[in-house]
Amino acid sequence: MIMIRATLATLSALLVLALPAQAADDGIAAPTLRASITVTSDVVRVGDLIENAGSAALIAVYRSPDLGTTGALPVAQVVSVLRAKQVIGVMTGDIREVQVTRLARTFANKDLENAVGSALERRFGLGDAANITVTFDRGISDMRLDASNTGALQPVATRYDARSGRFDIAFEINNDSSPAPTKLRFTGTAIETVEVAVLTRDIERTETLKSSDVAQERRPKAEVTGEPALRDRAVGMQLRRPMRAGTPIRAADIAKPEFVSRDQSVTVIYQVPGIHLTTRGKAIESGAEGDTVSVLNLQTKRTLTGVVTGRGQVTVLGASQSAPMETAVEQTSSLRRDEAPAPVDTAALVRNLVQAPASPAQIAQAQIPQVRVSQAPAKQAPAKSE
Repeated sequence: MIMIRATLATLSALLVLALPAQAADDGIAAPTLRASITVTSDVVRVGDLIENAGSAALIAVYRSPDLGTTGALPVAQVVSVLRAKQVIGVMTGDIREVQVTRLARTFANKDLENAVGSALERRFGLGDAANITVTFDRGISDMRLDASNTGALQPVATRYDARSGRFDIAFEINNDSSPAPTKLRFTGTAIETVEVAVLTRDIERTETLKSSDVAQERRPKAEVTGEPALRDRAVGMQLRRPMRAGTPIRAADIAKPEFVSRDQSVTVIYQVPGIHLTTRGKAIESGAEGDTVSVLNLQTKRTLTGVVTGRGQVTVLGASQSAPMETAVEQTSSLRRDEAPAPVDTAALVRNLVQAPASPAQIAQAQIPQVRVSQAPAKQAPAKSE
């Protein structure tokens, strides 16, 4: 009996060794082990591991790795498992282990937040999805689903409480391997937010905001009443009131820095054609660069109107003190070609501008020579022949 069993074992071994050669002689490809495979189901089958597995291809031999992960199988163990399933004569070559990767469809946390934001966009009093901040009840990082879930993430039931910001949304995904869609449900809070400049320290009203004084954050829209100010707009501006660190800045909270304060001693610059001079004055009102303010000429005690052009500096243009230029031009055109322009009495003009009030006629007359010089002579009509 023992001899019979030994003989049968010998014959079986010889048969196994002879299978690849016989298959090659008959033109049938030999079963060959793969070095790496990918699977989509939760089991690994013989047909996944071996090329030319034949009728044994659908036999399940291993559980698949977790979704989206890769595992390794030693070749000796694979051959042993295959032999137990009556699969023999497999060509392994120089392969030492088989890499098995299970495919998956991965939803990153940001993808899920975007899906919730899109489901709530412009509903329940909320705005754009990009401005909705979503927080899930359970810490969700990445979600992996079976690769057969190829459909879009579609919301089928949406609930939202505007007072608390709570949401409860159900989604469905079409599944290639099953007529029934995969169902997902998420709960948490969703709040509309805005980008806004925030103070990094306490700031007084008179301080000009520097780059280090302002950060940009997302804050709940309910915390910012009015138009939010962005960081780029806030830097270089001045607060209209003292504010504490961490306070969001609205557009109404900032203004251009004041270059001139009320009752401040300022430099008054007079500019008229051909003349530029300065004197001291007192600001009657405050103003930022480019603002029009009133100043008192301390010498003549006249109130003038000028434009703030620098810190403690107000420029009064000739147009604010003189008659319109058109009038001067009309008077100039009445001069005869052969008449020489009268010399400009600069000292008298300065006295008129700085020391004593001047009438429009006097200022216009003082400007006539200046305009006459800067313009081409007026064309004269041809004289009539007598």
